[in-house]
Amino acid sequence: MPGDDDRDYAEAVRVALGELPDLPFVPEVPGRGVAAGMIGRALAVVDGLGIDLQPAGWRLTDASGVDHRRARSLLAQDLDQVEEQAQGRTGIFKTQVAGPWTLAATVEKPRGDKVLSDHGARRELTQALAEGLRTHVADLRRRLPGVERLVVQVDEPMLPAVMNAAVPTASGFGRHRTVHPPEASAALETVLGAISEAGAEPWVHSCAPGVPWGMLAGAGARGLLVDHDLLGPADLDALAQALDDGLVVGLGVVPSTDPVAIPTDAVLTERVLRWLDMLGLDAGEVGNRLVIAPACGLAGATRDWSRTALTLARSTAANLT
Repeated sequence: MPGDDDRDYAEAVRVALGELPDLPFVPEVPGRGVAAGMIGRALAVVDGLGIDLQPAGWRLTDASGVDHRRARSLLAQDLDQVEEQAQGRTGIFKTQVAGPWTLAATVEKPRGDKVLSDHGARRELTQALAEGLRTHVADLRRRLPGVERLVVQVDEPMLPAVMNAAVPTASGFGRHRTVHPPEASAALETVLGAISEAGAEPWVHSCAPGVPWGMLAGAGARGLLVDHDLLGPADLDALAQALDDGLVVGLGVVPSTDPVAIPTDAVLTERVLRWLDMLGLDAGEVGNRLVIAPACGLAGATRDWSRTALTLARSTAANLT
């Protein structure tokens, strides 16, 4: 969500609870600084590793630096705000965290270059994320005792690049080696399995082309969140199979930044119906397994559009039911 201070975070929580009563979420407001960004947020959850912020970005270290401690403090402070505003909530609630491959492609080893370059380091980071998520889910359960269905969305925007040798090395002149599907799946199974064992429901989101949706479902994802405009013919079969198998599919059809021409909920509804027709399904068949969402995060939007986008998602979903 957009914003650059703690008052904006409180407002983001109000918007999330007010505009999406059927799928409220723990907001992220990355405009407040690197500790509040997607990677900083996930590293605040990671358990048992020292991490510090260097000029080149986040790096594994012997002990946590001031920025890592700041990220953890900010997460706890934000969850206090969610707990206060969400008192008495029941039903479903969602939070999100960057996944193991996006972290491995972003965070550096102690002596430089990405964690992605070292088998042992990426395995250690994956396990630390899994353990941290067990604690994180337990904390959310304590703070939101009335919530029956807790969803953890694992964000993996870097997964296709990791699997296609498209992540640059530190020098910028080379690319890290391909991570093959069995290893990619194994790391995701570790993280998604930890979420399930902690009593939450793992979904995976990626607003990137070429995502292996079938592999994610096989690794234990119970929901797949996609950007409608980035889907190709190869994605249709995997998503149709996911819906047939009882998984949730979140279809990102609402623009995530302010559009030149604002679409109506009728236009968006027609777009969803055409997509379902391509899958050979209708809205009555998929029921509440289809979620309508913005295409990606709303941090780059204006405050007005971020609220409008959530309203459009809700009204489009209502049209379908």
